This record gives sequence, C-alpha cells and structure tokens, in this order.
Amino acid sequence: MNWLEHHWYRITPLHLILFPISLVFRMLVALRRELYRSGILTSHQLLLPVIVVGNISVGGTGKTPLTLALAQQLIERGWHPLIVSRGYGRTISSPQPVSLSSTTAQVGDEPLLMAQRDICPVWVGADRVATARAALQARPQCDVVLCDDGLQHYRLQRDAEIAVIDGARGFGNGLMLPAGPLREPVSRLETVDAVVVNGDSSPAGQYAMRLSGDMFYNLLDPDMKVSEDHFYNQKSHAVAGIGNPQRYFRHLEKLGISFTPHAFPDHHPYRAADLSFTDCDALLLTEKDAVKCAAFADARYWVLRVDAQIDPALIDHILRKIAPHGHQTA
Repeated sequence: MNWLEHHWYRITPLHLILFPISLVFRMLVALRRELYRSGILTSHQLLLPVIVVGNISVGGTGKTPLTLALAQQLIERGWHPLIVSRGYGRTISSPQPVSLSSTTAQVGDEPLLMAQRDICPVWVGADRVATARAALQARPQCDVVLCDDGLQHYRLQRDAEIAVIDGARGFGNGLMLPAGPLREPVSRLETVDAVVVNGDSSPAGQYAMRLSGDMFYNLLDPDMKVSEDHFYNQKSHAVAGIGNPQRYFRHLEKLGISFTPHAFPDHHPYRAADLSFTDCDALLLTEKDAVKCAAFADARYWVLRVDAQIDPALIDHILRKIAPHGHQTA
C-alpha cells in the first residue's frame, strides 16, 4: 500500500488538503457520465451482449477471479464468452490476443493470468470497443463479451453491470480521488445490475462471493502440486503485489501456514533481487505475481491458486439481463 492509500482507509489531516480536489474530481466524473448518457459523447454497441465487471474504488476487490468464474459458468450454460481487458501496464496499445507466450510487459499481468486459465479467449487493447470488434472478427464463435474492469469505460455500451466490493475494506473513508479511494460515488451502485461483496457475507440485495483455494503449484513445474501442510515446517516468505495484500496474507494464515509477509505495490514489476530473501525455504506467490516471476523462478517458488465461489443466483440474474439477445442456454 503506497503512502496515499494509507490515508484512504482512515481519517487524517491530509483529507482537508485533498478534499477540494476530490470535489472537482467528483464533478468531472458526473459531467463525463452525463455527456455519455445524453449522447454528446458517443458510446458504441456491439451486436452481442456485453457484461461489465468493475468496481467504484481503486485497488483490488476480486474482479479478475469473478470474471473467470462468470466465464466458466457461462460456458457451462452453453455460451462462448470472450474476455476483453485494458491490460494495465501493457506496452502494446493495439488490440491483440493474449497467449501463453505473451509477456506481462506486452499484455499486463491480469490478462496473462486469465489466459493461462485457458477458459476462453482473452484480448487486450487501449480501446475496448476496437479490441472487442477485432476479437469477435477473429473469434466469430464467441457470443458474449465479458469486460474486465470496465465499469467506467462508457464508450462501450453494456447489457449488464456488476460492481465488486471488498467486504473487508469497504469504501475506505468514503471520499473520492485523491482524498479517498473512490472512482465514482457510492450512489453509483444504485444504477448497476448486481453488487457482489467479496467476503464471507453480504447485505440483503447483494450477492456474496468468497475466494477459496488450498493447493499450491510449483512455478517451475506446474504439474507439481502440494497442499498447505507441505509448508508447515518450512521457513516461508509470502509475496503479494495486489490491490489488497492483506487479504492474501489472511488467507495463508487461515491455512495454518507461518510466513514472513512482503507487500508490494499493485502490479509491481518484479526482479529477482526483489525476492532474494535470506533463510527462505519457500516463496508463496499469488497467481497475479507469479506471471511476472516465471523468468527467474527457482524450485522454491510456489503459487496459490484461488477461485471465486459466487452465489448461483448471480449468473441466473445476469442471464435474465442478456436474455433479449435471444441465446438459448444449454
């Protein structure tokens, strides 16, 4: 967590300084949304249904695991999804497919993670509309688009909006950027089709989601898998460069693993020197971090796979929203 994020989840004097800027940002966000709603700024509609997964706050809330879970459930119901992502940090702006030979520098860490799951095609590009159109031309069998982290990308019209909330951190101090973590006001949640809370429970009217996983695979040899007890008598170091590193560390603690935690900034571009810990038998990584460490990993690098467990009613609700497109589910 960087120094500014430290202030987002508590009340500090810095808020008095940043609050006027936050008000300006809020007005600009509202103006931009109204310009798209009124048609002054042009939005584009695809011929296929579009499901947007995003959040109203900065930082990790569980969007990527949820997107993967939705893609899998759509497949099980006879759909052929396509995932479109901006690809944070990518160096190539033109639309392109993400393959196992892609690098995080080319396509971003989260798209590469999703492509490695090999559930459905994943494409990235600076312009999500152009990216979706290029992908659908290359993959004409796809019949639904999942837009990862696209809630504020109003150029692409959508049939269903899903907002994900971190159940532990919530909305921080409730202020908008830069005084707080919010990209849009909390009232924006009243306009989405579904609110998903990443945690053990959710308020009435919202859908629950939790991340589960207790198996680790070796980064050098992914076919080698072990359970949590493999690390009980080892000197382990846990690494997390995600939006909320503490969520990963708490997960490991629940598994009964003792470790030394190392939190890095979200999307951190790892080098071998970053992880050259002394007195280390095992390095425990998130999947998002692992895709950036494969080039220099050794046998001590282990990756925890996590999957989103979601309320079955969520996919049923989303399918009703996209039903006007006439797809017959299996």
